[in-house]
Amino acid sequence: MAETIFTHHHLAEFSKSVFLKIGCSQEHTEIATQSLLRADLRGVDSHGVARLSGYVRLWEAKRVNSHPQIKIVHESPSTAVVDGDAGLGLVVAPKAMEIAIAKAKNAGTGWVAVKNSNHFGIAGHHAMMALPHDMIGMAMTNASPLVAPTFSVERLLGTNPIAVAIPAEKQPPFVADFATTTAANGKLEILQRKEKEAPLGWIQKKDGTPSSNPNELKDGGALIPLGSDREHGSHKGFCLGAWVDIFSAVLSGANYGPWVPPFVSFLAPPADPEGEGIGHFFGAMRVDAFRPADEFKRHMDNWITRFRSAKTIESEEKLIIPGDPEREFEFDRMKKGIPLNEKVIQDLTELSKKFEIDF
Repeated sequence: MAETIFTHHHLAEFSKSVFLKIGCSQEHTEIATQSLLRADLRGVDSHGVARLSGYVRLWEAKRVNSHPQIKIVHESPSTAVVDGDAGLGLVVAPKAMEIAIAKAKNAGTGWVAVKNSNHFGIAGHHAMMALPHDMIGMAMTNASPLVAPTFSVERLLGTNPIAVAIPAEKQPPFVADFATTTAANGKLEILQRKEKEAPLGWIQKKDGTPSSNPNELKDGGALIPLGSDREHGSHKGFCLGAWVDIFSAVLSGANYGPWVPPFVSFLAPPADPEGEGIGHFFGAMRVDAFRPADEFKRHMDNWITRFRSAKTIESEEKLIIPGDPEREFEFDRMKKGIPLNEKVIQDLTELSKKFEIDF
């Protein structure tokens, strides 16, 4: 399917116009746009402007509050629980990460659990906010239940991503950002738009047998935890997804497990919620709370350099450090532009007509 290239500036200005149209403040519009476009720049096309129409539909369904009063509802010197007031997760998450960073400046580490939020884009964006402060950042979120735990045919967990960002000195930072499933749901959405099959090991049918149909979830199927099956360690992926769910929601007071509200607006949230909205969890750790920051970053450079020089199998040129592909995407797309799939362009064109914005 054909793709068209758009500049980062063009997509950012269009996104800002949409967020303003749904009632976001100028401040929140800037934050949301930065969160959204970071995904496109870093090559995570499933979580960038392709999601913009989904956020608008949630707002139309009155499930997103475009002018939330984000506040701390419980705290200690190094921890806090934040109520997102049903705001855009693209806004709530950076605000919560700012609180974690502020706590870390005073206490050495800062930990923030969030309830009553929505989909927050890519986890890596929020974790990376800690890097300019010589801190290690962590971010995770639970999500709507599309994942069947090992041996189950029932969808009980979300793709529940985890991200960690670690500063270095001369080397680029180490940034790991991954779903706790074999593949994120967004990858299926991309395959659907491209009309391609999914690799075996990503999804299962409603009876638990393997499938390569990227539309399988619509027929009662499920995503599979990281590892794909028991023999390849899917129980470990289940453990990781459960960890994210508990930290993000059981700890904060958000919905967890099968009670997490769906991202799509045409499906109603569960009638018997166990909490408020979607949950996130953030951490910020001051490096100098453990050892001098300059010393640590020199050793991170050494760690990265040594791993880069690892002998590789003949078919591969070099070992990839977490964050390398995304950084290369960002460098390239800032210069050459961001490719958009034809179906995404159609969605954005419909938004432009709806809000009378030039696209």
